[in-house]
Amino acid sequence: MSKHPSSPDSSSLELFIEALDHEAQGIARHQGKVVFVEEALPGERVHVRLTRRKVQYDLARLERIERPSFTRIDPLCPHFGVCGGCNMQHADPAAQVAFKQRILEDNLIRIGRVMPEIILPALQGSSWGYRQRARLSVRLVQKKGGVLVGFHEKGSSFVADMHVCPVLPAHVSRLLDPLRRLVESLSLRDRLPQIEVAVGERVTVLVFRVLLTPTQEDEGKIRAFADQWQVQVWFQSKGPDSVKRFHPAEAPGLDYRLPEFQVVMPFGPTEFTQVNAGVNRILVGRAVRLLDPLPGERVLDLFCGLGNFTLPLARSGAMVTGVEGSQTLVERARENAALNGLTANTCFQVANLFEATEDSLSLLGPVDKLLIDPPRDGAVEVVKSVGSISPKRIVYVSCNPATLARDAHILVHQQGYTLKAAGVANMFPHTAHVESLALFERQG
Repeated sequence: MSKHPSSPDSSSLELFIEALDHEAQGIARHQGKVVFVEEALPGERVHVRLTRRKVQYDLARLERIERPSFTRIDPLCPHFGVCGGCNMQHADPAAQVAFKQRILEDNLIRIGRVMPEIILPALQGSSWGYRQRARLSVRLVQKKGGVLVGFHEKGSSFVADMHVCPVLPAHVSRLLDPLRRLVESLSLRDRLPQIEVAVGERVTVLVFRVLLTPTQEDEGKIRAFADQWQVQVWFQSKGPDSVKRFHPAEAPGLDYRLPEFQVVMPFGPTEFTQVNAGVNRILVGRAVRLLDPLPGERVLDLFCGLGNFTLPLARSGAMVTGVEGSQTLVERARENAALNGLTANTCFQVANLFEATEDSLSLLGPVDKLLIDPPRDGAVEVVKSVGSISPKRIVYVSCNPATLARDAHILVHQQGYTLKAAGVANMFPHTAHVESLALFERQG
């Protein structure tokens, strides 16, 4: 099985792949050094060519597979290996999930020095067409015949020459070539670096990042494109707050739904929502059941965003306070609470939770239960200060197993909590991204 052309000035080796690292690269050993091999899987014997030598490790490119893993499959996407959007399509979906579960457990043991009493079954949805949020790069590259629209190439700032993308919804994947032709026809084709995609329940929005004001002719072509493909087009000239609807002027807004909790969540095209709406529904359901809010209990939802967990928690009858660093998101969360008839059970505050202290948390009042859903940096200041509110139960939703493990160490070894359960959610199939959640309970 041939992979890539060899480089004459690189060293060729035959290696046995022992495991995967946290970026899904194969791990082998040669003459006492670790060698990381792209696209290799555990149990494989492979021929590789070294691409970079470091003091403590080497990097290598897979050239030929002598003995493939039983988990190896043929990638569905014709652009796999060039496009940087996915790096695990060569592994069976079940093997991908097992890899992510192992990464979570390894981080908890190595960094957190903790292990959950229960490993939760992995949460999974569709492996294809799941990506309802995406940022597509746009580049005018004359050597490639014109405009490219897609994700970056693997390990590069170049844009991949893409014509389909199976992880995008089918109707969005079909837009890649028409978008290339559209941008090529515009006067600002070299001043339109990005198109952001947001897919809702009823509408698909394309946000054109325009660094030059479109001409009237440009606007006419964009209107015709939007009408033909039944999408909304918005323009963004500066930061996210500069986003404005262009065409059609009157149309349904973006939203997603959480049917288990009878919640509808409107959102703006540049506001943060999970890229995988299907897995998000399952994740919210598990998080609420683990936290088990009861009528009248006081629940705190930190890093609440637009209310993704706050409103389902409030549906139980609990009194839920959502805290978020963005005023825009807090305003959106309040609007969503009102839309869903949950204003009486919710309140929202703006606060920088990366600077949380015992005093700032105690001002939020007594808390029975706590949900934390931080960005990749985690919630270290929150968990250091959580003793001032002492919730009896904490559900921690994480997009970074390393910072979850660090914060779990503090909760267990310094704050007196027990890690009752943890598991992964396959939010980004075919990538090494690990989404997870963990349940902590206060001892005594």
